[in-house]
Amino acid sequence: MDKINELNVAKQHRKSPKGAFEMYRQHVSVAMRGGETYSTGPWEGGPPFDVEVTTLPPGKKNYPYHSHASSWEYYIILSGTGKFRDNDNQWHEVGPGDHIQCPTKEAHQIWNDGTEPLVFYVIANNCEVEVAHYPDSGKTLILPDGKLGYLEETGYYDKEE
Repeated sequence: MDKINELNVAKQHRKSPKGAFEMYRQHVSVAMRGGETYSTGPWEGGPPFDVEVTTLPPGKKNYPYHSHASSWEYYIILSGTGKFRDNDNQWHEVGPGDHIQCPTKEAHQIWNDGTEPLVFYVIANNCEVEVAHYPDSGKTLILPDGKLGYLEETGYYDKEE
């Protein structure tokens, strides 16, 4: 059995270069297995699921609007208020006690438009292979390769024979 108290899990700070995206993350499931750095999934030795506590400062978003090809995400709002952007590009108010489930292929994003920190749990399955799409920019991320970029369509046998 593994046991840990989230109060003993270090907070990791993440901020985008221009500051639109900022958060403090506690990787509970990684720390439970003795890790200190974030393992994105099984390919990096992480567990087959991820549990983290995320804190968004006022005015900040968690990530660019994105969807996952393989992973589901489940959010439990603990404190603060904010907005959740859904697959239809609509914003919905969120607050303490709200649970939000994001199936595969459904784009999502969280924004703290309040005056207090927005704190929530994120529970996600980690797949052996993941492809994330960013509708606002058209980028695609491929894991475990860690490749992020723009894809061009081509024929199936192009450059194969």
